[in-house]
Amino acid sequence: MTDVQALVLAPPQPAPAAARGGKFSAYFGTPGNTLISLASIAAIVFIAKLAFGWLVVDAVYSGDGAVCKAASGACWPFVAQKLRYMLFGFYPYDEQWRPMLALLLFFGACLFSMMPRFWSRKLLIAWIVAILPALYILMAGGIFGLTPVPTTSWGGLPLSFTLSFVGLTLALPLGIVLALARASNLPAIRVLAVGFIEIVRGVPLISILFMATVMLPLFMPEGTTIDKLLRAQVAIILFASAYIAEIVRGGLQDVPAGQYEAGKSLGLHYWQVMRKIVLPQALKKVIPPMVGLFIGFFQDTTLVTIVGLVDFLDTVRSAIRDPEWQGIAVLEGYLVAAAVYFTFSALMGAYSRFLEAHFRTTHA
Repeated sequence: MTDVQALVLAPPQPAPAAARGGKFSAYFGTPGNTLISLASIAAIVFIAKLAFGWLVVDAVYSGDGAVCKAASGACWPFVAQKLRYMLFGFYPYDEQWRPMLALLLFFGACLFSMMPRFWSRKLLIAWIVAILPALYILMAGGIFGLTPVPTTSWGGLPLSFTLSFVGLTLALPLGIVLALARASNLPAIRVLAVGFIEIVRGVPLISILFMATVMLPLFMPEGTTIDKLLRAQVAIILFASAYIAEIVRGGLQDVPAGQYEAGKSLGLHYWQVMRKIVLPQALKKVIPPMVGLFIGFFQDTTLVTIVGLVDFLDTVRSAIRDPEWQGIAVLEGYLVAAAVYFTFSALMGAYSRFLEAHFRTTHA
């Protein structure tokens, strides 16, 4: 026993003050915390009271611009009159049931696709063969007795979702390929991938949009015109793919080297190892930054206004500049835009947390 030292246990100590005080000890445990908490609560109550008064108590619910101008609250008649324009832009008024139906179909298909029990190749085929063509037919028309509507008349919320959803959906596989190319052992492929990624990430999206608008037609045969929406879509795909590539590359680096070696020991070639072993693990690890990127690009679609497209935020600005309401209802329009962007961004964030829990990528 002389060679073995006895373990001396420290005497029991009282629990920390924060643990003894429960949940609220961090807010009211000390005089300083109590003062800060009370001041914060008072500020929240004061701001909430002012907001409720402006939004509800003093708000105007009927009338015209003159009535709103004389009031001290929110002008909800402006929102009621301009809501269809803010949502659908210059899309023909009598045909606006089509973008509304397209949005409902899109949201329904997305909700269905977000449920893990429906994930399969059949779902992907349904999107490619049925859902996306149906959405395009509803918006563009020209068949089934629908009046043709050029993409120059598309605007508002459908345009924002078209640019962000289609752009990011097509940018994801391109970004994965770029990430694999950047991690390749072949110098030529690696240099090309690094060059593309660093050049695209080194300039703002506005520059890429300008280049797609001005330079893309130069690569087409003479006399060929390229749709303005297609140009912006290509720019967003290329820009997003570079950022996705770096996110995926980070996920690839986090996969243990033993996973690669285990795949090779089973006789799998490179693409089988990547498709069946490495990429599934890497993509699960990068769900949070990937969703954050998607939220950012959904909001950045507002930049397409510089190439002549009218997205949701630009239709809100145009509605505010209407001579009948100019200078009267400004905050109301931006509140509608903020509510829409916040709602969809919050939903994407919530779905990100659901995916993390589903794939068990976080620890309790």
